[in-house]
Amino acid sequence: MVRPNESELIVPLRKAWAITRYKRAPRAMQIIREHVIQHLSVREDEEVWIDPSVNEHIWARGIENPPRKIKLHVTRHDEPDIPIEVKLSTE
Repeated sequence: MVRPNESELIVPLRKAWAITRYKRAPRAMQIIREHVIQHLSVREDEEVWIDPSVNEHIWARGIENPPRKIKLHVTRHDEPDIPIEVKLSTE
């Protein structure tokens, strides 16, 4: 099965609201990483690189109030040295 090189993902972050309010933003970042790994069939030897703009968007309203969902642009590179890039979608 051929894996796509570019994808648009909308990641629901509702599970981040199910834990203590002072841990929501870090949990949202974990959810993003897990969602990308699951939907892009990432192997163990591949690295997932999350752009700092995604982190800033999650933390913009503080640790207690991350967004409910986020739209991401994910790029898989063919070279083994370059990781899978996760960027904030500009649309």
